[in-house]
Amino acid sequence: MSLAVKLALSPLLVAQAVLTRRRLPVLPEPAGARQGEAGAAKAAPLRLLITGDSSAAGVGVVHQRQALAAQLAQHLARGCAARVQWRLLAKSGLSSAQTLHLLQREGVGLQADVAVVVTGVNDVVEQVPSHHAVSAREGLANALRNAHGVQHVVFAPLPPIHHFPGLPQPLRWVAGSDARRHNKALLQWVRQRGGDVSLVDMETPLNAGVMAADGFHPGELVYRYCAAAIAEHIAAKVWPRVLPHLRPAAGAGA
Repeated sequence: MSLAVKLALSPLLVAQAVLTRRRLPVLPEPAGARQGEAGAAKAAPLRLLITGDSSAAGVGVVHQRQALAAQLAQHLARGCAARVQWRLLAKSGLSSAQTLHLLQREGVGLQADVAVVVTGVNDVVEQVPSHHAVSAREGLANALRNAHGVQHVVFAPLPPIHHFPGLPQPLRWVAGSDARRHNKALLQWVRQRGGDVSLVDMETPLNAGVMAADGFHPGELVYRYCAAAIAEHIAAKVWPRVLPHLRPAAGAGA
């Protein structure tokens, strides 16, 4: 989409954005534990961190069992034959840069082998330029690698915002175009960065029947799909690299 078209639509887009913020219900983050363990006790241990925005936090469902983190841990335990020790550090409304600040503020002492980062929608909402969002993700990757022992950082792509039923047209169309531009910039950076980061290749199927009540956040079926897709990516492309460097499982060789 050209900048000229976006500028021409800007008065309408601003009005729609304000009205949409007022109209959409504010959904809470789900209840339930934000850390846990999945898999056999003597399996290879995998410390997993999930961090990011409302979709990482599970907004749209009532309990963490239905959200991304817990389902992802279960899928990984099966797909990698691992004992997954997972931790969720996420908050609704965060941009990529704010997710880095959350990690710096509340992640002191936190250690993990693999991190999954779910951010980007709020970068689009707040009109953060794509190169600034990528710079924030680079900061996240560096912090996770250098301060938290993470060997590989997995980024989830922005969802197809142009399918969000809670957004009116043309706001939905423009936001979807922005999301595609952000994903393109993210993919280019991942390819340039090297082997310690990756981007999950998935196109989340969205419609009113699988979204939360606000038409903006995922429902349980979407979280289930995303958890399976991210787990498949990790099992196929990340786990073989990480496994040789993991500490022995407790009780191994006993």
